[in-house]
Amino acid sequence: MIAAARQRRVRNPAAEADQFRRRALVGFACVVLALGGLAAWYFKLQVLDHGDYARRSEANRIKPRPVVPGRGLIYDRKGRILADNVPAYRLEVTPEQAGDLDRLIEGLGAIFALDPAEVERFRAERRVNRGFRALTLKLRVAEDEAARFAVDRWRFPGVEVVPYLNRRYPYGALFAHVIGYVGRTDESDVERYGASQVLFPHTGRTGIERAYEEALRGAIGYEQVETNVEGRALATLGRVPATAGADLRLSVDLDLQQAMVEAFGEMQGSAVAVDPATGQVLGMVSLPSFDPNLFVNGISHADYRRLMDDPARPLFNRNVLGGGPPGSTVKPFVALAGVDSGMRKPSDGVFSTGEFFIPGQRRGYRDASRGAGWVDLRDSISRSVNYYYYKLAYEMGIERFSEYMHRYGFGQPTGIDLLGENSGVVPSIQYKAARSREPWYAGETVIAGIGQGYWVATALQLARGTAAIANGGALHPLRLVAERKDGYDRPWTPVAVPEAPRITDNPEHLRAVQEGMVATIHGRGTATAMARGAAYRMAGKTGTAQRVSRRGSASLDPRALPYHLRHQALFVGYAPAEHPTIALAVVVEHGGYGGATAAPIARRIFDAWMGGAETPGGPDAPAGDAVPAADAAPVAQAAAPAPPPTPTP
Repeated sequence: MIAAARQRRVRNPAAEADQFRRRALVGFACVVLALGGLAAWYFKLQVLDHGDYARRSEANRIKPRPVVPGRGLIYDRKGRILADNVPAYRLEVTPEQAGDLDRLIEGLGAIFALDPAEVERFRAERRVNRGFRALTLKLRVAEDEAARFAVDRWRFPGVEVVPYLNRRYPYGALFAHVIGYVGRTDESDVERYGASQVLFPHTGRTGIERAYEEALRGAIGYEQVETNVEGRALATLGRVPATAGADLRLSVDLDLQQAMVEAFGEMQGSAVAVDPATGQVLGMVSLPSFDPNLFVNGISHADYRRLMDDPARPLFNRNVLGGGPPGSTVKPFVALAGVDSGMRKPSDGVFSTGEFFIPGQRRGYRDASRGAGWVDLRDSISRSVNYYYYKLAYEMGIERFSEYMHRYGFGQPTGIDLLGENSGVVPSIQYKAARSREPWYAGETVIAGIGQGYWVATALQLARGTAAIANGGALHPLRLVAERKDGYDRPWTPVAVPEAPRITDNPEHLRAVQEGMVATIHGRGTATAMARGAAYRMAGKTGTAQRVSRRGSASLDPRALPYHLRHQALFVGYAPAEHPTIALAVVVEHGGYGGATAAPIARRIFDAWMGGAETPGGPDAPAGDAVPAADAAPVAQAAAPAPPPTPTP
């Protein structure tokens, strides 16, 4: 009975019903809240975030793909292509989509001929790049390889065969030091040109290709590509066109360039031909040369070692980076400085005894002959009389001498549109003081007058200065690019050049120098063999830059010296003498005397430009341009007789 009473007290239907209602309300509220939250979430997804998710959904279906423009073409002055683009394929891998790279490369190796060096390069790039960036595994994919891959593409996620245009140089080594070459784009290129550079497969490394990189590469475009679930392209839905690189027309002439190379034969050296009226470069060779096509897709280790180990240094651009003593080729400029400074008149005679002595010193500076007698400016150039220039340089003093040589374009860039040009060196007190604690000696001024000592002049500077003498005094900056075209439907636009300074304001002085250079070839000068059989007149100056000095009174035969000690042979000149259309500088390494080696090369180049008959190599060079070095041993010499009051040459 007690238990039954307790049970009746515990059960209370009203309380239980009230409790149930409260619980039901709480549960209903929770359900309503959950449904409200779900509705709010759906509202956010469908309404508030609709645009974002629509873009994401579209991105899964439509992928933007960069469109790399064709690199600008390079032509010679007559419109012949010197650098063009050919269709090619490359194999690209996106690491974060590709999965296990080791298994991937093993699988791709069954389809593509993968070079171990290319695989190693890919792994190195993978270590320094982010996973979402596509990397090139193989740059040159054959068409049959691309066809085999198309069948099995589904097995390789993140792998694409991408078509592109590959750079090609049809004339190979002929223009290697003018056009330069492109190489595969790397991180340093991205830092230099910006993040978009990574999309370009190639970047200019040397020559015109590097100097005009931003113009030649163009601007990246994009296209929207619709893809299926496998990522295969179905259709192109939209396009932002790429901007093609600018085409460049160079001033160089293909035929002349070939003739310049053939004129050298097996000899090493450099030559620059210039249009005197404009400063445009007509031809420029540095020999030996190399095939720039080797570098386009990455040169092999064996080929690179072969080029680097070659003692002739084929990769070295002798015109832009080289330079050395100009020897007697600087004498026309020193003669012009003498008359422009008022130290001489063109008709003033100087008696050459064959050896010049600085007052108060017993050390003599020898001429190449035992004495030329009375010579004026014209004779001193044509016969290359050192005595005249020893005396003139000494009387001018090194400061005035240096000032005039800078006025003629030495010791400064020529303005040529290539990077890294050597400025050269004009002898000066300041130059020596910056590199030595020794004082400036008068003997160093003396030998500067014949292009020896601290002189460093490039073939570009010699050609530019010679062109200024030929055209009447205008020192034009040198240029390789004559015109450019920005777009297929755009006209060619001439490239603007700075105004040319003048080297002299006295035409009579310049005419005397010109006459001396004409007499070098058509008078009794050091290059008379050049005139044989010529249908036109030329002007020029031979030069020899010695590596060792003559001792005593014995002559020094450069052919008897070891090859690396032989003199540098030089020639500067222009043609035709009356109305010049070409100015030229030739430097033959280890060539002996300028009249014997460099002058015949110059004649062949002139003939190629003028259309004249070529004359075989000249005779042994006269001694006029064989310049003794500053340390030649002094020899006792009788005092020269005093000149008459009015000397006559």
